[in-house]
Amino acid sequence: MAGRNNILRSKSRILFYVTSLLCFSFFLFSYSSHLTIPSFSLSHSHFKNTLIHTSFVTSLEHFLLTHNSNAHDDSITASSDADVTNLDIALYNSEMDRLYAEDNYPIRVYVYNMPHKFTYDLLWLFSNTYKETSNLTSNGSPVHRLIEQHSIDYWLWADLIAPESERVLKSVVRVHRQEEADLFYIPFFTTISFFLMEKQQCKALYREALKWVTDQPAWKRSGGRDHILPVHHPWSFKSVRRYMKNAIWLLPDMDSTGNWYKPGQVFLEKDLILPYVANLDLCDARCLSETNPKRKTLLFFRGRLKRNAGGKIRSKLVAELSGADDVMIEEGTAGEGGKAAAQNGMRKSLFCLNPAGDTPSSARLFDAIVSGCIPVIVSDELELPFEGILDYRKIVLFASSSDALKPGWLLKFLKGISPARIHEMQQNLAKYSRHFLYSSPAQPLGPEDLVWKMMAGKLVNIKLHTRRSQRVVEGSRSRCTCECRLSNNTSPTIS
Repeated sequence: MAGRNNILRSKSRILFYVTSLLCFSFFLFSYSSHLTIPSFSLSHSHFKNTLIHTSFVTSLEHFLLTHNSNAHDDSITASSDADVTNLDIALYNSEMDRLYAEDNYPIRVYVYNMPHKFTYDLLWLFSNTYKETSNLTSNGSPVHRLIEQHSIDYWLWADLIAPESERVLKSVVRVHRQEEADLFYIPFFTTISFFLMEKQQCKALYREALKWVTDQPAWKRSGGRDHILPVHHPWSFKSVRRYMKNAIWLLPDMDSTGNWYKPGQVFLEKDLILPYVANLDLCDARCLSETNPKRKTLLFFRGRLKRNAGGKIRSKLVAELSGADDVMIEEGTAGEGGKAAAQNGMRKSLFCLNPAGDTPSSARLFDAIVSGCIPVIVSDELELPFEGILDYRKIVLFASSSDALKPGWLLKFLKGISPARIHEMQQNLAKYSRHFLYSSPAQPLGPEDLVWKMMAGKLVNIKLHTRRSQRVVEGSRSRCTCECRLSNNTSPTIS
């Protein structure tokens, strides 16, 4: 009898546990139906169910539809010396609080609320006209495609002003009080205005933007040293940017020939190189597994064959390489047909030639990277984005112009690269491509994230020069710069 009672009690306990488990499972199922559970994916996105835009046009259309542009701007009639002093004191107190705190803070950025003529109106101007693909520059390049290539100002701004609940990056935070800021971001779309506005109208807008920014107390306090100015196209803001040379310029490269930037305007310690926005679609892991075994072309190039300044090397390289086996050289631009041809050529090639153009850099380098085609850089003055973080020797081959033009030298060099090294570089390209893909929302270790990681390294030096400028007396050296920039004497190595 006792044994039977024990069995009944055991069965009762089992029934109780099973019933409880079923109820708990039903609760979880009901609750989870109302939630989106974050899940890391192989594409490195922060949330599996988050829609990520990598197309400038698609992201911009979504942005303009979902953002309220009626916010109050930061325009002021004039700033007095007292305004500058008060801001300086408030910033000092905030910095001291952070210095003695134990927490590791991200970079704090104040984003100016500029009048709409500098921001939203220009984005709408692009959005309403980008389908006019017949609009070309003097050298035949589609204007709107050029704007997309240099749209780093949009990607950074869109991430900074997004609601915190929608942001992923932890390296930077937007602050709404100037006294809490490490850096000040100027959201002026200088490239859109340059290409889509009438010349004199554009210059007038540049002058207005210059006055608006330099009237701000924060600018007057630091002389602009802690202000970020996106001028990614070398022609943008050109008529007035000399008055803002103390600011941190976001650039595509640092041409030292004097064609684009005057001596003393740009240098690595002050400014930051950002990658172009790639024209081509990402060749993801599945794409690479399909295309890598089929890459039969040794060397590929598609683009304008005749350029100015340092780009004159292109026609010389074409003369040297024309008619060679396993080499494809094509004349072309970045229109829709050109995009398809370039993407097809790069995905069939082992190496992609990246010679200098009108400037030392071009979007072609980043097209090659996202296509899994090993870039071969022949551009002696080129500076590369995020080089304090990324080692380009893992994904790029470098050749000096003098070597590349020697008869037969370049092809012999490329044919001497071992299959093992080619395989290793292809694997590295697959890993590195995420560092050059702008997106909304911005992703960890994407270009937006690396911008702020690089800025963190500059921050102490920015504060040094700001404070030094505030205390120098008459007769002191008013300017102290260190342009520690060696010439690009890269030499190829074969392993």
